[in-house]
Amino acid sequence: MSANVTLLAYTPMPEHTVAAAAKLCYSAGDIASVREKMTDDKVAGFVDMLVEIGHESPIEHASFTFGIEGVSRSLLAQITRHRIASFSVQSQRYVNENMFEYVIPPYIQDDENALEIYINAMQNAQEQYNRLADILAENHTKRLIEQGIDPNEAAKKAEKIAIEDARFVLPNACCTKMICTMNARSLLNFFSHRCCNRAQWEIRSVAEQMLRLCKEVAPSIFKNAGPPCLRGNCPEGKMSCGKSAEMREKYQKL
Repeated sequence: MSANVTLLAYTPMPEHTVAAAAKLCYSAGDIASVREKMTDDKVAGFVDMLVEIGHESPIEHASFTFGIEGVSRSLLAQITRHRIASFSVQSQRYVNENMFEYVIPPYIQDDENALEIYINAMQNAQEQYNRLADILAENHTKRLIEQGIDPNEAAKKAEKIAIEDARFVLPNACCTKMICTMNARSLLNFFSHRCCNRAQWEIRSVAEQMLRLCKEVAPSIFKNAGPPCLRGNCPEGKMSCGKSAEMREKYQKL
């Protein structure tokens, strides 16, 4: 299973909104008059200037909502560290994982022996999850019936209670899906960290897909987005990948 990112929604005319917000700070006129003077060329030039001088607060007025599927729970733990964002994630508490899909890391995929061990581990996790869920559901059903609840209703409630505890044996590889919203300033920060060669491979793949989609609808805002080495020296010091030139070429083509 591989990550798939879609751009579900975004601020209409995001760069016009950002430019109008920034221009208003220095204008004596009203908002309507500020917006009327914002031609496409002026907007692009003004946004370019904002990005170059680091005046980023107006960029927060543009937001982008992504659908992210085919990613692991391991990625979820990383992406939710970006706090200025909104996340809605498929719940293992309420969604039965009786046939869960999983992500396979590339280095495991490329080694036959490692892949066999990995797939066996996933199958074992699935079997244990199913067994736990069945045992717990049976126990909860009996308890609820004893409390006077209708057997059919008791069975439905019991399953929901059972998978809440059974999910604890599911692996980090287990697939999840989410809807994520960030403003453009938060996205620039996200891309700076997660497009770097030193970022974990899965979240880097997701970040690159997100950046490609953002560039299609707001090219001026995201013109220089990506790892820090695109805009200057690599900040990683001794931990640098040493591939700044390759990274610049890669992101020019993105």
